[in-house]
Amino acid sequence: MKVDVLTLFPEMFEGVFGTSILGKAREKGIVALQAVNFRNYAGNKHGQVDDTPYGGGGGMVLKPDPIFAAVEDLLENDTAVRPRVILMCPQGETFTQKKAEELSREEHLIFICGHYEGYDERIRQHLVTDELSIGDYVLTGGELPAMVAIDSVVRLLPGVLGNETSAVTDSFSTGLLEYPHYTRPADFRGHQVPDVLLSGHHSNIEAWRRQESLRRTFERRPDLLKHADLTVKERQWLKSLEEQSAQRVTD
Repeated sequence: MKVDVLTLFPEMFEGVFGTSILGKAREKGIVALQAVNFRNYAGNKHGQVDDTPYGGGGGMVLKPDPIFAAVEDLLENDTAVRPRVILMCPQGETFTQKKAEELSREEHLIFICGHYEGYDERIRQHLVTDELSIGDYVLTGGELPAMVAIDSVVRLLPGVLGNETSAVTDSFSTGLLEYPHYTRPADFRGHQVPDVLLSGHHSNIEAWRRQESLRRTFERRPDLLKHADLTVKERQWLKSLEEQSAQRVTD
């Protein structure tokens, strides 16, 4: 995969792209990561990339010409399928694990990180393919959201994680929150690891993990259960869990 980021602050990505999982994926040649300063495409001697909005109002708006020029330059020698051009924006679609999985199947992603008051609307209408938000809050720029999205996508690429099943069992990948994890020692200050995990009985362990995943989702994100693929037996178990919870509140 190839990932390009258009930003006014490419230095912000140096540590992120060069360390940990992303750094290793880059070294292996699994992903090519590049941060491009779109001020270089301003086309004026002052390097101006923003201007006051037509119609008045506070703040500055990113001009369309530097963004279009930067994307067109990135695509000049690219004969592959047209990349996804992603605008990081509070107004965008909420970024989810499902979206990360979808983007991980692409060959080329271009992220646009804005600053100031917003973007010229023609960037949205005629250049980008996706608008993404990492939550209902506003940051000073799109750099941090882009880092979040890129990390989430790249870790799903084959060969990036040491254990290929890790991404499959992540929270949200199955539609549920992930089950609890334990490691050595089996007894830590009197707190025991559940016996089933020490039994070596793999089918029992899988059943326990599934049930605990359901329990954790019920307790923390019950909204996810509405769309989860559950068996009749699992729905009945959740119903009993709900009744027990209601009873405790009543008591």
